[in-house]
Amino acid sequence: MLEERSSNILLTDPMRMYRAKRDATRRRVTDKYSIEGFISSGTYGRVYKAKSRDGDGRIHAIKKFKPDKEGDVITYTGISQSAIREIALNRDISHENVVELKEVILEDKSIYMVFEYAEHDFLQLIHHHAQTLRQNILTNVLKSLTYQLFNGLLYLHNAHIIHRDLKPANILITSSGVVKIGDLGLARLTYQPLQPLFVGDKVVVTIWYRAPELLLGAKHYNKAVDVWAVGCVIAELVALRPLFKGEEAKLDSKKNVPFQKDQLLKIMDWLGTPDEREWPGLKDLPEYPNLKRLDVSVFGLMRNNSYPNRLSQWCAAHRMAGDPDAYDLMRQLFAYDPDNRLTCQEALQHKWFRVAPVPTENAFQNIPLQHIPPQRRITHDDAPSMIPLPTATSQAQTHVQAQLAQVQAQAQAQLAGSHPPSRGSVASFASLSGGAAGAGSGHARKKARMG
Repeated sequence: MLEERSSNILLTDPMRMYRAKRDATRRRVTDKYSIEGFISSGTYGRVYKAKSRDGDGRIHAIKKFKPDKEGDVITYTGISQSAIREIALNRDISHENVVELKEVILEDKSIYMVFEYAEHDFLQLIHHHAQTLRQNILTNVLKSLTYQLFNGLLYLHNAHIIHRDLKPANILITSSGVVKIGDLGLARLTYQPLQPLFVGDKVVVTIWYRAPELLLGAKHYNKAVDVWAVGCVIAELVALRPLFKGEEAKLDSKKNVPFQKDQLLKIMDWLGTPDEREWPGLKDLPEYPNLKRLDVSVFGLMRNNSYPNRLSQWCAAHRMAGDPDAYDLMRQLFAYDPDNRLTCQEALQHKWFRVAPVPTENAFQNIPLQHIPPQRRITHDDAPSMIPLPTATSQAQTHVQAQLAQVQAQAQAQLAGSHPPSRGSVASFASLSGGAAGAGSGHARKKARMG
């Protein structure tokens, strides 16, 4: 009965016949890529390692966006804002230090973004040195990684793009030691935006890397928020642990953004209390009254009702003793006033990068093999959830092709008998193709890299 109804719909609606034929011949994700395993999961989707079935056999990272879910029911509400942004921005950019988008595939109401693959990321490198080697990242590696990071960020900023989520897990490294900035899901264009940056994204940047102007509720901000985040990343590469590791206050039931007291205290503990004379716009920020009311006595570091700046002490305790250039770079990256913070161009020209050891294009050049972290781990438990098994795909395509052959035969018979086609009911092609692909599985969010 269902096959007869499906055939009637295809027969009486020429466009459905065309779409059925088109979809039956379209190459699916599994036709183009062999899924090797599951890499990680995040807020918006899941990332898989895949090998091209074409002659080159290259490895790629495929990001599948999750469908919206209400309880146990998956509901399709269109393409997410994050997916639209990431696709639009990645399609228009190309740089050696920004991850490259190879193609976008729409299949069974799901979006697949195919990226170039990177074997490592900054977070892996930090964990490898902190937990396995138990020693600092070599200075030449640190400089090369940092220089490449600034180089990629300069390209984005020159293209009027703010990343707004720079952190070690989002900064990739290839096996040849090339840095790739990834995950532009929160990125925004800053040149004549249609809406203020605050609209639609009240909270940006992971809390430990969030600039003070964002913590104090700034509605208008600029590229300096990325530079602050880079300063935090450099500090983490140096110390092998986050510098400002605060507890994030969550949004309330009405989605109001709370005052991030703990994170600000962590920043002030090392950088001192913000000075209104050095940051003229401080008093105009929405959370300024809360800043003035902070119970700053908890650390016992009060001097004339303010915290002292202890950044020089931190640098001295972490390999930067006797290196005034390194301290000067960190000091300018951590300027409270975003207008006084270094730009990416200024950072690239900083003296620290011109003093030996100078940065190299390959961050892993001439270093012991044990200092290179192992390639990212993949699992196979979640790999089938990305797309249907190849056998199911083949069965679905065979079913559609059989329907098309049947419809074409009936059409020829009708034309021979001069019977004009009649109007038929409308149904989605997804229901006619046997539902070959499920679009996601609603896995719990994991704190992992979105590659």
